[in-house]
Amino acid sequence: MEELNRRVRADLAKIQYATRDWSFPRQHDGENVLDVAIIGAGQGGIATCFGLKRRGISNTCMFDMAPKGGEGPWITFARMITLRTPKYVTGPDLGIPSLTPQSWYEAKYGEQAWRDLNKIPRQDWQAYLDWLRDVLELPVRNEHQLVDMDWQDGLVKLTFTCEKGVHRSVWSRKVVLATGIQGGGEWYIPPFISGKLPKTRYAHTSEPIDFEQLRGKRIGVLGAGASAFDNAATALETGALRVDLCLRRKKIPSVNPYRWMENSGFLSYFSELPDLIRWRFMRRIYDLNQPPPQDTFWRCRSHENFAFHTGTPWDDVREEGNDVVVSTPQGDMRFDFLIIGTGFQIDMSLRPELAKLAPHIALWRDRFAAPDQERSDLLGSYPYLGSKFQFLPKDDGDPMTPLLSAVHNFTFSATPSMGLSGSSVSAMRFGVEKLSFSIGRDLFVADGEQHLQSLLDYNEDELVDLEPPG
Repeated sequence: MEELNRRVRADLAKIQYATRDWSFPRQHDGENVLDVAIIGAGQGGIATCFGLKRRGISNTCMFDMAPKGGEGPWITFARMITLRTPKYVTGPDLGIPSLTPQSWYEAKYGEQAWRDLNKIPRQDWQAYLDWLRDVLELPVRNEHQLVDMDWQDGLVKLTFTCEKGVHRSVWSRKVVLATGIQGGGEWYIPPFISGKLPKTRYAHTSEPIDFEQLRGKRIGVLGAGASAFDNAATALETGALRVDLCLRRKKIPSVNPYRWMENSGFLSYFSELPDLIRWRFMRRIYDLNQPPPQDTFWRCRSHENFAFHTGTPWDDVREEGNDVVVSTPQGDMRFDFLIIGTGFQIDMSLRPELAKLAPHIALWRDRFAAPDQERSDLLGSYPYLGSKFQFLPKDDGDPMTPLLSAVHNFTFSATPSMGLSGSSVSAMRFGVEKLSFSIGRDLFVADGEQHLQSLLDYNEDELVDLEPPG
């Protein structure tokens, strides 16, 4: 690993041309002003911070509500054994070979171990991200949860809750939201479950679950995605008596559109397409959905006490004695505990840090009218972003426009506007290139007169010896 660290430093030194800082330091009320505040220090935040640094913008900082090493889902609520993406997919390395997952894995375990590897274990992915942050010396403040954003004196004022509930303010010219899958809303539990059952009888796949307490229990899982199967498998492996997974679809999805999307044309230029074409792309992608990986599926199917039930949506739930009774079109099912794998809902008013902005943010349904046969309430709920990942106002002349323009949405909710981006390893390099270029452009143009004055003041002689040597 030390040899790899030396190689990284050598590689970065070879390509350091034009990466020195060029922005002008600012202060507000005696405090330093960041050029960019990045909310989230997981894979999207790390890649963004590194991408900005490569463009000479190092007056940045990542802020994450988790303690160091706990950023993202990988060692918290992720219950897959390995990543779902193939091992050859790169992202946070931004195309530098010594920073790739392969280079890290080979340095850690050896070249043969990489050749033998199928997919990267999730704990190793977290360790890789931790290493990236350290070897690149990227700034981060952990245990800082963003609770409010405001626009004052031409800057974004960010309010964080940090250790022991203390509130802290940070000033920044730009903000990048790199808060992952749930960054545009919250994890979703159907109201007919959350409104009828005590919390001791169910949990969402994104929540902490004590699987030891489920040993010998009958478990019902709702959902057809990878996380539903991951949690079903974890319950089975921990000793659940029986696990039944139910989904409304007539068949489990089998085609993974993400594999099609992993080409540089789509990853680079999707956002340049007309609205109608982007809408039709997304309708197809969302209709296909993403299947559980083959190894995840067999992880469940290898247990005789597992069954999946297609065409079996849950209509209602109730408690009867010690049982949780689930009503389905196929009849009642009885369980001891429910695991809910119904994903998330896009609703920015549910995010504390976006509560002030949410009523002003343009959504797809505000900017685009789909043909009658192609409507989608789901897609219509996503934010309609500008070409720089920035929020746009619902109404022209909205006084919140300067704040909206300063906030760049690099979460999953950017997908209909920008394609895959910060929450997907597959698209990270392409998204960071566009995002970092756009932010750098805004900062440089805003300070154009200062840069011109810097040139006018520039007076360093290069020709200093007027006589020939000797």
